[in-house]
Amino acid sequence: MKTISKLLAAMAIIGVSSAAQAEPKQTLMPENEQGRAFMEQFGFSQAVIHNGTVYLSGVIAGPTPEGMTDEESYARTFTYLGTILKRAGSSWDDVLDITTYHVDIDQSMPPLAAAKNRFVKAPFPAWTAIDVDRLYTPGGLVEIKITARQTPKVKEPAE
Repeated sequence: MKTISKLLAAMAIIGVSSAAQAEPKQTLMPENEQGRAFMEQFGFSQAVIHNGTVYLSGVIAGPTPEGMTDEESYARTFTYLGTILKRAGSSWDDVLDITTYHVDIDQSMPPLAAAKNRFVKAPFPAWTAIDVDRLYTPGGLVEIKITARQTPKVKEPAE
């Protein structure tokens, strides 16, 4: 009985200290007024940061602008995602998981993978690719959602 009491007491202490260390979530909104207004209308953030993890909302790529290849168009989307990661204190090296939603996975996967590989290097994150009927944006080809950690802070040597 004493063992159970000690175990419960230890668990209570751990629970209290864990709760005390939890940080409130931070949110990022677009820097431009139109993007911010859209997200406020539908009630979501560009990214949420909680306990060192960065959760980016999905970003839709496509249709491909005239004069640009699909790979170049996707690379432009990855460049945009990189700016959000940077604002959140993260980088491509910190990406843990990518989820992509494709309206035509057979057509979009090769150029998307080529564009992604310009930014994401080994060791690679997890990646789930899902074929869907449609995306929110008319003509959208792929939606890209990312989870990353915040870049670990380098400790300065003590003097």
